[in-house]
Amino acid sequence: MDKKVIKAALLGVGTVGGGVYKLAEQLKDEILSQTGASLEIKKILVRNKSKKRPGIPEDILTDNWEEIVKDPEIQIVVEVMGGIEPALTYMMEALAAGKQVVTANKDLLAEHGKQVMDQAGRFKGDIQYEAAVAGAIPIVRALKQSLGAGRLTEVMGIVNGTTNYILTRMSDEGMDYGQALKLATDLGYAEADPTSDVEGYDAGRKLAIMASMAFHSRVTFSQVHTEGITKITAEDIRYAKEFGYVVKLIAMGREAEDGIEVKVHPVLLPDSHPLASVKDSFNAVFVHGEACGDAMFMGRGAGEMPTASAVVGDIIDTMGNILHDCCGRTGCSCYRQVPVKEIGSTESRYFMRIQVLDKAGALANIAGVLGNNDVSIAQVVQKKSRDGIAELVIITDKVLESHFNDAIAIVKGMSVLKEISGIIRVY
Repeated sequence: MDKKVIKAALLGVGTVGGGVYKLAEQLKDEILSQTGASLEIKKILVRNKSKKRPGIPEDILTDNWEEIVKDPEIQIVVEVMGGIEPALTYMMEALAAGKQVVTANKDLLAEHGKQVMDQAGRFKGDIQYEAAVAGAIPIVRALKQSLGAGRLTEVMGIVNGTTNYILTRMSDEGMDYGQALKLATDLGYAEADPTSDVEGYDAGRKLAIMASMAFHSRVTFSQVHTEGITKITAEDIRYAKEFGYVVKLIAMGREAEDGIEVKVHPVLLPDSHPLASVKDSFNAVFVHGEACGDAMFMGRGAGEMPTASAVVGDIIDTMGNILHDCCGRTGCSCYRQVPVKEIGSTESRYFMRIQVLDKAGALANIAGVLGNNDVSIAQVVQKKSRDGIAELVIITDKVLESHFNDAIAIVKGMSVLKEISGIIRVY
């Protein structure tokens, strides 16, 4: 019997691409045993062919996309170059040429997922993207297939390792945000420009992808409300502990009767919640469904080898589909059209730290304004005053976001108010 060989091309050979090539070479025998075919990386698309890349043969490098898309021997295109263009064009052309696509590109899928999925459907091809959300954690396949038997009502998670590491250091060691960010940068957890991570954009893109699968209705990144962790202070975290909470940056998707809620922001989680114990650079996704109940997935959400593991897993799955002539069998799962709710129409509980003048009636005045705007106080602690200023720590009952914002706008104009030091939503 002739030995079966499936040939693939990598688009990009940076951190993730290098890991994919390395892992594919290490697992040659295992891949053959699992699939019944050998995997050969025939071409790697790069910008600069003359750049030295230890461990990678120079003769498989190319800077010409046409050499890949027009090569009938190449059956799988693995896009790990990132960004929107030219990655989107390459994916669309690869699918049109009858090739199967594996990608780790969350930015592209969070905005152009429908376009790519439709193209895969037209040409009965595979588009696999496990590595686009939470690295080595198998959440994509779980949401699309394993948890498909029943309605999912909530998907929430810690899906950015950089911010989780920063918040862990602030919580465990009492660091302020600046100190924790510097440590994260020094250790390589944070990029030189950490904006995408610390402002919640990275988590927002992953949430758009997860929510689309969980609720079977297309959600794009532009529809996700995002807030970051840059305003979180050591005092916020210390007070949260007093109330029995931990502070985490949570990507949260829920389906309510009137639409889908998708938002990323810091949250006070009860210290008994499964996500509360997820520390350092680990990621975790918590899912609730009518049939499955609660389920949690935890692991390394980024890095060369964890992400490469997810990519190679998709390659192996795609090889099986090619060998059994069943590519495109899972397809797009967005068969519904459910509206995405504006942030003002969602409900939350709130934690607030407020500095007020230490005089009779200050708390009553604040409570009156909150009450007049349908904001009910669940807990309140008045700390000792200093220099004529008292600190109030308040946790509200669940309230409509727009009502809470109206109340805060009035509170900011009150004469008894010195400062609103912090506002964080409570799970």
